[in-house]
Amino acid sequence: MVELLAPAGTWEAFKAAVESGADAIYLAGENFGARAFAANFDTTALKKAVDFAHLRNTAVHVTVNTLVDDSELNKLADYLLYLYSINVDAIIVQDLGVAKIARCIVPDLPLHASTQMSVNNLDSVKMMEKLHFSRVVLAREVSLNDIEFICRNTSIEIETFIHGAICVCYSGQCLMSSMIGGRSGNRGCCAQPCRLPYTLVDKNDNDLLNGTDAGQYLLSPRDMKTIDLLPQLIEAGVKSFKIEGRMKKPEYVAIAVNAYRNKIDDYYKKSANYNIRQTDKELSQIFNRDFTTAYLQGHQGKNMMSDRKPNNRGLLIGRVQKYNKKTFIADIKLSDELNLGDKIDFWVKVGGRVNMNVTAMKVAGESVETAECGDIVSIKLPGHVQEHDRLFKIADAKLNEKAKNFFNNSDPVRRIPLKINLSAHIGSPIKLQLSDDCGRLEFTADFVTERALKRPLTYDTVNKQMGRLGNTIYQLDELTCDIGADVMVPVSVLNDVRRQAVDKLLVKRRERFNHPAPDFTDWHKTIFHHAVFRPQKTSLITAVDSIDKLQGALKGGCDAILFGGDSYNHQHISIETYQQAVDLCHCAEVKIYLAMPRILCQSQMKYMDLLFSQLDLTKFAGIYAHTAGQIRKINIFRRDTNINLPLWADFSMNTFNSACLTTLADMDVQAAVLSPELNLQQIKNLSANSHLPLEVIVSGNIELMVSEYCAIGSFLGNLHKGNCAAPCHQNRFYLKDRKSEHFPVVTDQFCHMHILNGRKLVMLAHIPDVQNAGISRIRIDGRYETANKLESIVKIYHEVLQRGKHHKIFKSNSIESIEGTNFTRGHFFRGILNNE
Repeated sequence: MVELLAPAGTWEAFKAAVESGADAIYLAGENFGARAFAANFDTTALKKAVDFAHLRNTAVHVTVNTLVDDSELNKLADYLLYLYSINVDAIIVQDLGVAKIARCIVPDLPLHASTQMSVNNLDSVKMMEKLHFSRVVLAREVSLNDIEFICRNTSIEIETFIHGAICVCYSGQCLMSSMIGGRSGNRGCCAQPCRLPYTLVDKNDNDLLNGTDAGQYLLSPRDMKTIDLLPQLIEAGVKSFKIEGRMKKPEYVAIAVNAYRNKIDDYYKKSANYNIRQTDKELSQIFNRDFTTAYLQGHQGKNMMSDRKPNNRGLLIGRVQKYNKKTFIADIKLSDELNLGDKIDFWVKVGGRVNMNVTAMKVAGESVETAECGDIVSIKLPGHVQEHDRLFKIADAKLNEKAKNFFNNSDPVRRIPLKINLSAHIGSPIKLQLSDDCGRLEFTADFVTERALKRPLTYDTVNKQMGRLGNTIYQLDELTCDIGADVMVPVSVLNDVRRQAVDKLLVKRRERFNHPAPDFTDWHKTIFHHAVFRPQKTSLITAVDSIDKLQGALKGGCDAILFGGDSYNHQHISIETYQQAVDLCHCAEVKIYLAMPRILCQSQMKYMDLLFSQLDLTKFAGIYAHTAGQIRKINIFRRDTNINLPLWADFSMNTFNSACLTTLADMDVQAAVLSPELNLQQIKNLSANSHLPLEVIVSGNIELMVSEYCAIGSFLGNLHKGNCAAPCHQNRFYLKDRKSEHFPVVTDQFCHMHILNGRKLVMLAHIPDVQNAGISRIRIDGRYETANKLESIVKIYHEVLQRGKHHKIFKSNSIESIEGTNFTRGHFFRGILNNE
């Protein structure tokens, strides 16, 4: 049976998840979890939660899914040992370094690859399998057909999200919150800039959506709801269904889990108890931004977006029929039930929204507690509304009470059937045999039965006392007795015997989840045993996506070219263009490296086969890969062709610590581009221990998001109708935020949307410091530059690399005029070390 996996950010949500029918819970401790702003669980609460869940046959998966700095590795190791000691069932991991250390010290603890790893094709799944992961949480962007293909071609478990909020960017690839606000999603502190308003403008700052029906929240997706697709997902081979929501209230967890539990059970029982209308209503009422199936059934364009309201919209229950401006009383024609205690929200055409808790209302002049569908209800409001304004119920008092029944009671909601057989004969000890869903226990009491003088023991007496299971997890399902004639057993003894036997049975239930003693190796020796790589000098590489930019970079004097990958002008890069790039670089005696696109879904992985079959890769000095799947495919090519092509792990691999570098080396990677979220001191620390050559990006418009969703095509190209009109060919586009910052939006040859930082990364003044950090190579990302501008940028960086602090710009104080004003130093001096 498929596993139903529920979120828990608080103890109440945890209990709600267990009692409403989850097979497993995912949660975080106080550190290393990607929801730092949830209440989460300290070490004591974690142990309590694991025990509570295991007694009820529920697994606990702990999220250890943030990027980890070298200074935190000892703390991480202690934490992993603690999780193992309390018998958690799995850890969910983003950082390859975390996975490496876990394999060293707790090799028997199952590893789940987080959706933060952006695994979206079979090759990436296969690489996770090689790295000893037992499960992969697929990216939300994977289609139903691709899910089925992946499931049928791998032996490890596949987990997919089925309900809740969606990231507009590939999870783990978003730097927007990090770069513009210093709060990194990769460190658990996302500020959700995707839920803020933006205006789509052109190069002349014209609002391109003015006069359309588009809202302002152009990066805010609807919530995922797949309850009607569960049969197809089960039949596709998915092993675990994941509900999003560690920041949500326990009421949300209870209602969502209960709905999906019932649907799953109905599927396996082949029954039809699932009430579609009622379930849909409850899921909508408890929280929704409107719903979508995301990419499971194809690209939906603007129909996937909640562009008018980025938070809970509730359930539409009526419209204002009449409003008295003097008394503030509105008459509302209801299309659904309204009760005292409900919270409502009026969507006002003029003046924003009006919301309130319903404390009094009238129907036909009479005060009522409940108003039905079709009633005209009168309510005094705290603000002005207009006739025909819509009314939404954003909290339903009755539904909340239903939800609270799953977590507010001290007694268990879902009890486990218990069978008891009692044997009592004069002169012999009482014997109990207990059977539950996990096994059987024989228990012999100390009390030796005697002959009854007045009231011999009866079945009814035993049944009454054995049924007093109180707030244990059990309910008496079946009792059988073998009672001799005239046996006497005091009621107090029966109670004591029952308690002792049940306690021993509970110990037996816990023991099923016990891990063996850890057989660990010294992770320090594993991570730091390599000889440190010391570069002779720091070289300059420039990333370009067209021939004119390549020529500009060559004229500027770069040491190497990184060519191809994602085309920022939406044009496919032809084989002839690649060959021309190779020829130009060879003529200039400059090394050229082959870049891979950042994101390739299952069908797009054929693109790599095309390149490898039609290009002479011996002409390239190396190849850059963005994902684990690309690394696997390149390694297979190198093995099959015996072409010793150096392989670089690009910045999307989120290389953040020394353990990650060791893992990359295990994956036959020869060099790595460090995460743009590292500060200069962290870079120095990594370089001091690295056995691989390292590269950092020092110039360019850093990619803040990469997405399957395209705002341009969705709102200007009618993508929701099936085919996009490709407006991206005709203009330059930007998303303008509330502070009038302009973020360039470009689309690549695969129609992925890339949102770039409007403030260019400029580290020119600090290049000597980067050199001194022991970096082998610095990169200028020139894909968003013009050829002429790129030439001048490359020229000055090349000169500074050659002359260092002796360059004239440092002596004449002219560096400020060269750098300009609208730029950023990225994280080089602020970093994201602390989760604050």
